[in-house]
Amino acid sequence: MIIHIVLAVLVNFAEDTAKYFLFAVIIYFLYRIFSKANKNNEVLLAAAYVAGYEVFSRMNGGAFTYEFAKYAVMGFLLIGIFYKGFNRKSWAYIFYIFLLIPGILFSAINLNYDTNIGNAIGFNLSGPICLGISALYCYDRRISQHQMQNILLAVLLPIISMTIYLYLYTPSIRDIITNTASNSRASGGFGPNQVATVLGLGVIIIFTRLFLIKDRLLNAIDLTLLGLVGYRAMVTFSRGGVFTAVICSVLFLIVFLFSKRGKEKAVLIPKIILVVSVLFLTWLFTSILTLGLIDKRYANQDALGREKEDITTGRAKLFNAELQAFYENPITGIGVGKVKEFRLERTGKESASHNEISRILSEHGIFGFFAIILLIITPLLFRLKNKSNIYIYTFLMFWFLTINHSSMRIAAPAFMYGLCLITIINAKKNIIHRK
Repeated sequence: MIIHIVLAVLVNFAEDTAKYFLFAVIIYFLYRIFSKANKNNEVLLAAAYVAGYEVFSRMNGGAFTYEFAKYAVMGFLLIGIFYKGFNRKSWAYIFYIFLLIPGILFSAINLNYDTNIGNAIGFNLSGPICLGISALYCYDRRISQHQMQNILLAVLLPIISMTIYLYLYTPSIRDIITNTASNSRASGGFGPNQVATVLGLGVIIIFTRLFLIKDRLLNAIDLTLLGLVGYRAMVTFSRGGVFTAVICSVLFLIVFLFSKRGKEKAVLIPKIILVVSVLFLTWLFTSILTLGLIDKRYANQDALGREKEDITTGRAKLFNAELQAFYENPITGIGVGKVKEFRLERTGKESASHNEISRILSEHGIFGFFAIILLIITPLLFRLKNKSNIYIYTFLMFWFLTINHSSMRIAAPAFMYGLCLITIINAKKNIIHRK
């Protein structure tokens, strides 16, 4: 954690540091994977770290290309498949990837002549394919609880760097908050939606650690981080990532409590009260510092207290436009990347999709419909037979909520979806009694 705090300070003074650090991280993980032949699923650590680092690298120019993280996650996991293969029962995800292919063909037919087909397909399919490969590698992959904690820590560490960087980038929030709109200056000069999404993921991971890790020092550190990361997520004024964090955390707590007996539940009450108190104080502090504007933001009001007409800030119109494209082309869809041009032709405005569900329906038609059904049903069926992974509903919900407000612009929802298919085993060795 100290190394990542130092990294944030260095990047604040010299942004190029982020690119050099990312290059060093890639080399380090490649060496670790190949030298150990992925014996301990090192590819999951590598993919986790890159997924956590993605928005931070985009924020400060540290990414080699905009889509680099998704391709890096896919690359690491494909190396893992090369070494360890994948479970034959994961056929649903092979079928899912094949369902995306017709959309590529119709894209080549329907896209305008002056559109770069490669970029359009790459931008819109990198996320869904990343999800497919993540699911293929992770499906029923057996790891210990300790390994899972290390993987989640790999996601969290770069998020800590990003959080510290945000404090250095805008130390005084009161000076830059003037209304209830999403604020890029409070988000490191980058898109508030993506920043809030990743910070929200950080909150979820920290929240789970507080209940699964029994260590007073680590719990104290995590409680502090919960307040620091939660505060920066809220002051982006982007609600999607914060709502997702709250819903997923509550869902995890419910599942966790159901896994405990009566006495064990009673012991957890003081910790639950402490965690809720920290979150409440964080909200109160944010409300005071923003002069109540954060309260108005979540009440769907403007700075003067007037209720806004559209609580979705325009996303509902985008969603309906994409559904209209699906209604008009229910079998084939309009082709990958075509939805931007479709919206421009109908409304005169070109804007990116915020909802992966409506996007995949409009661009892939009936093939997209079956792809969505597969993605939702397969983990739930997996859960019926395998109840070892306490994170399954939390990570599945994170994926679903994130793609409904931020599409699949980043690798995190795709990778976290894969983690919900992991099988967590008891690492304790059986004792063999010898005569």
